[in-house]
Amino acid sequence: MDDEVIFHPAGLDAELRGAVTDLQAGRWMFTRELLARTGTDWPLRTARSQVLASAAARSDVLEHWAREDPDNTDLVVLRARVAVLRALAAAQAGRPEAGAMHGTAREACWQAARIAPADPVPWVAMLELAVLDPGQLLKEHGGDPPDALLPAGPWWLLAQLQRRDPYSREGHHRMLRWWLHCGGRGYGQDFVHWLLGHAPAGSPLRLLPLYLRVERYRTAPRREALVNPWMQEAGIRDTESVWEHWFLGRASEARSVPDLSHLAHALWAGNKKPQAARVFEVLGPLGSRQPWESVANPRGGHALLLDARGQAARAVSRT
Repeated sequence: MDDEVIFHPAGLDAELRGAVTDLQAGRWMFTRELLARTGTDWPLRTARSQVLASAAARSDVLEHWAREDPDNTDLVVLRARVAVLRALAAAQAGRPEAGAMHGTAREACWQAARIAPADPVPWVAMLELAVLDPGQLLKEHGGDPPDALLPAGPWWLLAQLQRRDPYSREGHHRMLRWWLHCGGRGYGQDFVHWLLGHAPAGSPLRLLPLYLRVERYRTAPRREALVNPWMQEAGIRDTESVWEHWFLGRASEARSVPDLSHLAHALWAGNKKPQAARVFEVLGPLGSRQPWESVANPRGGHALLLDARGQAARAVSRT
């Protein structure tokens, strides 16, 4: 393999790549057509809307669409996702209008949920926005957990999402992010443990322990002193489970570049380089900045990714 790595939000989705390019150029027709074709494939619709919203959030391209086709349901849902991204960015930057933008995004999500009642995407967007309410002051951020041992959190929103897309990849990632941001790492572990008790074997939710392990490593106070967590028993067990039941097994939806990248990293860090090479082969030149940037040495995530990919390829050539 050469040193080329392509970081593109569309990943393996060629149609989505074209729509992103058009949005970045100020054109929206391809996006409208793509979302219409995606229809009620909820996992694909959720993944595509996330990427399209990121591409549209830095421009007024959706305003042009709204002038031509204001009642389009896909537009209403996509604008809600964009409003959430802008509210989160304003809050992170500490901008004085952040509170008002939070309210605007929340209303946009509720409007999208009313207009598209079967669509899970507005509920995913509300879960993404929930990190701006760590004290759970808003009524939708409450609800009883499905197990008495689980912590308080935005369970009502998750229940609404599960009625529409029971094993939503992004939705459950958003729930984990809420606990990591608002409730502490231990709560995140409790949530992942509960989720693994009922998620199907081929679901991308089976990769959540890999994401959580990266986050724990990233936030460890003295990570240079840690024993490699991907070589420890729990790390080996989690990686082997994902390898056997998700990668070698039948995945329940299209594999994403971030998921493949987390598995490639876990295999490489766990000294299973020939298996990592097979994952890198599926990725080809594509890559994601995570988990590499979160676990990188001072040389940086890109260099670590190249090192891991090269080592994996050499391990295969020696066999």
